Amino acid sequence: MRPLRIAIVAGEESGDQLGAELLAALRAQYDGELEIAGVGGALMRKEGLNSLFPLSEIAVMGFSAVLAQLPKIIRLAYRLIDHIVAFKPDILVIVDSPDFTHPVAKRVRRKLPKLPVIDYVSPSVWAWRSGRARKMTRYIDHVLGILPFEPEAYKRLAGPTCTYVGHPLVDKIAAIKAQVTSEKTAGSKRLLVMPGSRTGEVTRLLGPFGEVVSKLKDRLPDLQVEIPAVDHLKQHIQQETSNWLIQPEIVSGEAAKFEAFARADAALVASGTATLELALWGVPMAVGYKLDPIAKRLKWLGNVSSIVLPNLILDENIVPEFIDEDCSGLALSDAVLPLLQQKQDYTVQIEAFRKLQGLCSIAPYSPADRAAQLVLEYAPKSLATANGGAE
Repeated sequence: MRPLRIAIVAGEESGDQLGAELLAALRAQYDGELEIAGVGGALMRKEGLNSLFPLSEIAVMGFSAVLAQLPKIIRLAYRLIDHIVAFKPDILVIVDSPDFTHPVAKRVRRKLPKLPVIDYVSPSVWAWRSGRARKMTRYIDHVLGILPFEPEAYKRLAGPTCTYVGHPLVDKIAAIKAQVTSEKTAGSKRLLVMPGSRTGEVTRLLGPFGEVVSKLKDRLPDLQVEIPAVDHLKQHIQQETSNWLIQPEIVSGEAAKFEAFARADAALVASGTATLELALWGVPMAVGYKLDPIAKRLKWLGNVSSIVLPNLILDENIVPEFIDEDCSGLALSDAVLPLLQQKQDYTVQIEAFRKLQGLCSIAPYSPADRAAQLVLEYAPKSLATANGGAE
């Protein structure tokens, strides 16, 4: 019996981790052999993928960086399409990075019209450009969503079948939380400041975030401030915060970030995945964000009541958010102070975050296990079947 051929494409490092976990789960559940082709990073290569080219060739960040490398990215995309078609896979799985993976899937599907295509991690069709959902039915058979409201959103938008497989951060946060030894210091308050991971957003937010620190210093003289920074922005953040009235402790690396979570009483954070990490850890927060000029012009395309992931999952605006003109030192400090003082706003968030953990989990399955079950439902019946099908 020939092996089951899986083509898989990831476009950035976060997708490489999800793809690797999925490949490991597929190997555990499938009775026969797997042949794997496509593009991924070091983690997916460890799981048996012979990547057509290094992930770093396409995993570029920032609008200007993408524009500068666009001809190369397009050339690599067409090379990948030809590679997948020649491989003649039984299933194609694309992982996140929709600006790269979806055009690839669309063109592969044109050449292999009967090939099942699975999308692991939905694009944000529920937030903006909702018309994409209906168009995806032409080349996507099944979406594996990591946010609990996504299946209903795809039904409403007449998109492909979508199944919620759980959010991978739940298991990750639980495992790290069990290992971290840092804890809050009695008698002092510690504010976690997280201005983002891109130079533009960090530059736009450190001004109002610094004003918050100045205003809180008068109310909380013993306040301590900590900033987890991505490596390439650490020096920039040190320069931009050199005049803050409270000098922040700046740490880098994922382990240091989660140790900072354990020490924090509250957080001031940019909108993004960090808000969900903090909520799953149980750190109350206020969110500030200033859009770049291009995003401001596109704001009318958005159709959600919040830009904060925990609020969207809970379907309730528990975490206060301040965008653009509302993102001021005064407004943010008024939101953060009650959290540091553990007043009612603090309690409301902590209770909501406990509920959030349940919504983001599909225990006893891990997201990778559930995703693998659904992928293997598309395996040809003539080949070996999965061991661990869903109940």
